[in-house]
Amino acid sequence: MLNMNDIVGSHDIVMITLDTLRYDVAVLEQDNCPHLCESGGWEKRHTPGSFTYAAHHAFFGGFLPTPANTDKASHVRLFHGKHSGLRTHPNTWLFDAPDIVSGLAQEGYRTICIGGVIFFTKKNKLSRVLPGYFQQSYWRMNFGVTNPNSTANQVDHALKLLDGISEQEKLFLFMNVSAIHGPNHYYIPNNRRDSVESQRAALRYVDGELGRLFASLRERERPVLCLVFSDHGTAYGEDGYEGHRLAHEVVWNVPYREFFL
Repeated sequence: MLNMNDIVGSHDIVMITLDTLRYDVAVLEQDNCPHLCESGGWEKRHTPGSFTYAAHHAFFGGFLPTPANTDKASHVRLFHGKHSGLRTHPNTWLFDAPDIVSGLAQEGYRTICIGGVIFFTKKNKLSRVLPGYFQQSYWRMNFGVTNPNSTANQVDHALKLLDGISEQEKLFLFMNVSAIHGPNHYYIPNNRRDSVESQRAALRYVDGELGRLFASLRERERPVLCLVFSDHGTAYGEDGYEGHRLAHEVVWNVPYREFFL
C-alpha cells in the first residue's frame, strides 16, 4: 500500500490513462508489454465512469478506479479532498483544492497535460474543461484517434517538454493515450473492423512507445511514481452491445497499475 504522504513532494508523479483499454485485453497482452508490465501484472479494478469525460472528472477529483473486490481494507484512496466529512486512511494524501491537479500545483508541482481523445482537444468549451485543470496543456491533430502514430507523437512532445524542465522542479505529468480507442483496426494490416484483436495490437504499439518515455523519466534525479490505468473499456458485440457509455462488465472492468521508475 502506497503512503502518498511520503510520495507527494519527494517524487515526480506520472498519470497515464490508456483510453478505452479493456481489462481482459490488458491481461491477454501482459507478456507482450515489457514496459508497462516490467515489474508486475495488471490489477482488475472498476472505473468510476463509463466514458472518458465522466471518468476523468472523477480521476482528477481523486477517485481513481476502485479494486474489483469486496475487501474494504483494499479500497484505500491515494488522494482525498480535505474537509469532506468522510474518514480517510493515514496513507491518503489530502489536498485542499477542488482537484488533485491544482492540489499538486499548490505543493510546487508543474502540472502538464498531453491530451489524446476528443475531450482534450480544446476545440470547444466542453473540451477545454479537462485540460483546463493544468498549468500547461497540449493537443495536436496528430495526438488524436485518427493518427496511427499518435502515441509516438505524444511521447515525442513529452520528451521535448522534459528537456526543458529542471531536475529540481517537481513534475506532475498526465497523458491521455488515444491509440487504443477506436478506430484501432489499422494496427492489423488489411483489417477494417475494430475488435479485441486490433485493440491488443494497439496496446502492443503503445507499450513500445511508452518505453521511450519511461527511459527518459528514469534519467531524472527525482524518483517517479507512475499510475497507469484505463478510464473505461468498450464492447465489441458482447451481449449485443457495441462501444461504451453503457453498463456492461467489459466497460466497467479496467486494468490498473502503480509502479516506481
